Order: sequence, then C-alpha cells, then structure tokens
Amino acid sequence: MNTYELNLCGLKRELPIVRIDDDTSIASFVILGDVELVHVAAKELVKKIKDIDYIVTAEAKGIPLAFEISRQIGMNEYIVIRKSVKTYMNDPLCEIVQSITSRGCQHLYLDEADAQKLKGKRICIVDDVISTGESLKAIEKLVTRAGGDIKSKVAILAEGDAAKRNDIYFLGELPLFTTEPEV
Repeated sequence: MNTYELNLCGLKRELPIVRIDDDTSIASFVILGDVELVHVAAKELVKKIKDIDYIVTAEAKGIPLAFEISRQIGMNEYIVIRKSVKTYMNDPLCEIVQSITSRGCQHLYLDEADAQKLKGKRICIVDDVISTGESLKAIEKLVTRAGGDIKSKVAILAEGDAAKRNDIYFLGELPLFTTEPEV
C-alpha cells in the first residue's frame, strides 16, 4: 500500500493513500485513537481560538479534537452535530451534504436543545480535515439557522482547494492525488 508521510507539529504519521473515485486518491487521515496527535494539534489550534462560547463539530472524527480543545480552553461543554437522528432528539435541524469522504448524500442534524444553546452565542467550528468544504458549509448553515455567530473555523488539515481558503485556520496541508503516487 502506498503511503504519504505527514509531518505535523513535530509528529510524523504514515497515512495510507486511498482511492475515493476513478480519478482521485487521498492520504487518509484518521485521528480517532491518536491521543498524542489530538493533544498536540489542539494545543496549537487553541492559540487561534478567541472569545467563543461554544465549540461545534460533526461526528465522528471531530469529536476527540473538540473534546481536547474544550478541555484545554476550560470549557465544560461542546456541541456535536449528528449524522443520524437519535431517539432523544426533538425537532432537529437538518442539512444534507455530499462529502468527498462519504458515499452518497449525508444528513447532518442539530438537536433542538443544542440549537437553543447556540442562539446568540459565539461559535468556533472544529474539524479534523477540510476537503471540499461541503460538510463545513452544512455545519455553518445549521449554526446560523440556530442563531449562532460563527467567529472562527479551525481544522488540523486542509486538502485540495480548501488549503487556499483564508477563512479557516489549519495546521497543515494534504495533497489530493490525481493518480497513485510512486513509492
């Protein structure tokens, strides 16, 4: 299997290169279970997060990062946008998105109780990787519909055109591969 060596905040990781369609492959970056990387990345991202009331992320890969950033800032709570409606949710807000890393359309849900918490509050959206930005756009719509004021958007990595955006703070860039790279 071909890999891509990621050097980030003094850490090295070998990322498997995974084909996502006939023309494109990505270096698959999964932070789930990588306590060291999440801790170090959160420490760097916290430096760019100012004057917020809530951290918002989408499940699932953003959860450990949102937790660690919240812990380092001293926040007792963060909000998770879900990918399915849970039995405890009442009247959730919904946005539909087509993400580069998901097959088919995906639904994102913000529980009404969480939406009420966001109303009139300053929000930082946290993600692991921003690729096309479609998931981020859906999260932004949900937060805005709930009445939240988005103050910042942070991610560990950006890839493709997302790396050219100046409205997201990120720590590193991942390439998109149009063909399998040579090893």
